[in-house]
Amino acid sequence: MDNSVIEQNVSVALAEDLGTGDLTAQLIAAGALARAQVISRETGILCGSAWFESCFRRLDPTVRVRWQVGDGEAMAPMQPLCEIEGRARAMLSAERPALNFLQCLSATATNTHRYVQAIQGTRARIYDTRKTLPGLRQAQKYAVRMGGGENQRIGLFDGVLIKENHILAAGGIAPALAAARRLSPAGTPIQIEVENLAELEEALEGGAELVLLDNFALTHLREAVHATGQRAVLEASGGITLENVRTIAETGVERISIGSLTKDIKAIDLSLRFA
Repeated sequence: MDNSVIEQNVSVALAEDLGTGDLTAQLIAAGALARAQVISRETGILCGSAWFESCFRRLDPTVRVRWQVGDGEAMAPMQPLCEIEGRARAMLSAERPALNFLQCLSATATNTHRYVQAIQGTRARIYDTRKTLPGLRQAQKYAVRMGGGENQRIGLFDGVLIKENHILAAGGIAPALAAARRLSPAGTPIQIEVENLAELEEALEGGAELVLLDNFALTHLREAVHATGQRAVLEASGGITLENVRTIAETGVERISIGSLTKDIKAIDLSLRFA
């Protein structure tokens, strides 16, 4: 993970919370030292340790953090995750931003892991989308990887996804694909979204190599896999839940993209307590 991204995320979070200074931390003597422990209150996959540590180190470069669980590893209820030793004031000021990162990214990793587990034994892989929390895209995409998922394009600059409005504006599926191949740098992934089997066939005839099947019913997913053969990689998207993801994977699609991995998250419950 790019350290500059972590530092940028932490800078914003600390500035947002501290402003001109932590008024409550002044209650603690300036030289006081403290020891604390972070405990998980539920099952999950840990993620975000680098962001967590950076929050404390910005305010106390001498702080020591010892982890019992690493990113991508499972955590259980009441399990100690790490111990922190350092200046009490800094520890109290960094606590909330640090936990916010750890809880949020652990939630994304945990959510992803559940989907990955649900489709084990199929050839499908779980992918994320650009439906991320503002300012935390790379952090959440890292969390998806820690949960066993795969990343799609980081942004609009490193991949082409031709959607309905692009197709309409370009004059159709074939012209849109042709323009994408002509204008995109060599090696850029080009994906086109289709909404029915007729559009799929048109995309395949236009040379599409990566096709997004948007909100296809199960029957139509199976038909799409059969009709495509080995001509393109198929990705299912839209309306995917833990309850139906395995059935979707069993249709034979190679990829399943899920926006809720990063946009519909419930923070993992973690607690930091002074010893």
